[in-house]
Amino acid sequence: MNESSYFLPVVCIALAYLLGSVAFAVLVSRAMGLSDPRTFGSHNPGATNVLRSGSKAAAVATLLLDALKGYVPVWLILANAQALGLGANAGPVSSWAALAGLAAFLGHLYPLFFGFKGGKGVATAVGVVFGLDPLLGLSCLATFLVLVYFSRYVSLASMVAAAFAPFYWLFGNQVMWQASAGSAICLVLMALLLVWRHRANVSRLLAGTESRLGEKAS
Repeated sequence: MNESSYFLPVVCIALAYLLGSVAFAVLVSRAMGLSDPRTFGSHNPGATNVLRSGSKAAAVATLLLDALKGYVPVWLILANAQALGLGANAGPVSSWAALAGLAAFLGHLYPLFFGFKGGKGVATAVGVVFGLDPLLGLSCLATFLVLVYFSRYVSLASMVAAAFAPFYWLFGNQVMWQASAGSAICLVLMALLLVWRHRANVSRLLAGTESRLGEKAS
């Protein structure tokens, strides 16, 4: 790729960040006549906090839309690599797709449209990993669901699943790992950022005061 051919992929990454900046938790809550999720519970604009409003439908809608924010940019780059001037080499294409996913993830964490105060990025990260590799997504989702089932702590399950993602990628896609270091780096960065965004949850988990799945916040 020459310098001019970077233009379209960079534009895609910028658009991915803007898409990630759309706070669907806020928009869905407004559309369904619910309280702004930033005003109760964890004050986090995400599906788990929307669930604390008592509306499962709103929580599911938020979860799916937030996941699509991560999935769509990745899928679009992988599906249109030739049109974007990325060629057919799987490694670089995967790296650009992962960068777009990371941009969407950062948009969710630090949204341009909401004063750079966003959610924790779990659903969006899930969308990214499913876009990169469905088997990787299923592995992370299975890890998440097992931990949620036994612990009822969404935060704990999210952090563990995110931390395992780079290892699943390493051992399940060894050839791809070697060809696409950029994808691996993006997965590690997402995992680190996700854990950082859950630092308050870590404190509550250690203190035994973390809310379990399905509990309504006062």
